[in-house]
Amino acid sequence: MLSILRKARLKDKEMRILMLGLDNAGKTTIVKKIMNEDVHSVSPTLGFIIKTIEYDGYKLNIWDVGGQKTLRTYWKNYFEKTDTLVWVVDATDRERIDDCRQELAGLLLEERLAGASLLVFKNKSDVPGAMTEDEVRKGLQLDAIKTHKWTIMACSAMTGMNLHEGLRWVVEDAKARLFLF
Repeated sequence: MLSILRKARLKDKEMRILMLGLDNAGKTTIVKKIMNEDVHSVSPTLGFIIKTIEYDGYKLNIWDVGGQKTLRTYWKNYFEKTDTLVWVVDATDRERIDDCRQELAGLLLEERLAGASLLVFKNKSDVPGAMTEDEVRKGLQLDAIKTHKWTIMACSAMTGMNLHEGLRWVVEDAKARLFLF
């Protein structure tokens, strides 16, 4: 039923992308890089930032929400009408991969995120010693996710590596799931 309602969006080529992850994962830096803004002056997000970008004929509204532990209880306020959840993982933060997995698992149980796809950005992949894609996949137990369509993509918020490829995946997935054209 949800997919039928979503596909009814004949004129609405707009998507809501919710970007979450633990603090210091690089969410805001990713958004700034996508928007061609300076990535050398980023401070922790206290609350949220909304940025809109036109991509392949679609209007992408990216909601970048702070990831500090004290802010995570407020994440639920941003779930409504989310088409894609972008989960950003700091590939250099091995010590918090379990926290990262637990937070993601909790999100995927949320009813208001039930129709959303999941893009896992393995950020800081260009840093020596960063976790491999396989390590993050196992650490987050991604192969056990059967409730959401998902993919994992190595990226670098600083260099821009794979950020546009991630947006392309989001849009292609939306074309297949959400829109009639």
